[in-house]
Amino acid sequence: MAGVIRLIGIAMSIGLADSLNPTTVAPALYLATGPRPRERVTEFALGVFVVYMVGGIAIALGPGQLLLSLVPHPHHEVAYTIEVVIGVAMIAAAVYLWRNRERLSSREMPDFEPKGKSSWVLGATITAVELPTAFPYFAVIAAVVGQDLDPARTVVVLVLFNVCFILPLLVIIAILTFAGNRAAKVLAAIRDFLQRRWPYLVSALALVAGIFVVVLGVTGFGQSLHGALGRFSRHVRHVLHLHP
Repeated sequence: MAGVIRLIGIAMSIGLADSLNPTTVAPALYLATGPRPRERVTEFALGVFVVYMVGGIAIALGPGQLLLSLVPHPHHEVAYTIEVVIGVAMIAAAVYLWRNRERLSSREMPDFEPKGKSSWVLGATITAVELPTAFPYFAVIAAVVGQDLDPARTVVVLVLFNVCFILPLLVIIAILTFAGNRAAKVLAAIRDFLQRRWPYLVSALALVAGIFVVVLGVTGFGQSLHGALGRFSRHVRHVLHLHP
């Protein structure tokens, strides 16, 4: 159970950090300005969610399990190593985004032309194209595989990641549902804000998520040690209700 809790924290933190993705947010904002906006954004979000879920499950329960069977070390050590690597990579990404924040924020958000495609097909197509380079998602899948969960718990963790990943799309749907005539104005303000500030937001989210994941991995290794590091690691994991 502790392993599942740890993975839920990792999946949700990485999912939130990766959720402000221009390749999904920009098309959703575009669809929100057209006819039947709530229906079309909902279909788009469903397409993104389904393709990411199916792809993640296929990788985690297929090639991922094969790779795990080739690793001779206990799965806890594998999981802790993966967590440290994931966390360091996210911190490095946060530093890159922060150092290039002005250049990145000066770029226009991409324009999208559905070209007659249904919203569901548009979401599924964009996600299928992006999936091979979805490194944050691969990091979550690697953490799940390293923990060697059963299929049901694997699916639960991946569902939580994907819910966090499409959270901005769910927010757009909520605005279209509850903001009434003000929806267009609110969404335009959101688009302008993200245009100027998305590198700052993603950098901050990636930094927090990276530190959190590194702490999980380091304290996993450190809990069996003596001295200050061992006591600190055991205390942190006790606070987080995590055990070997």
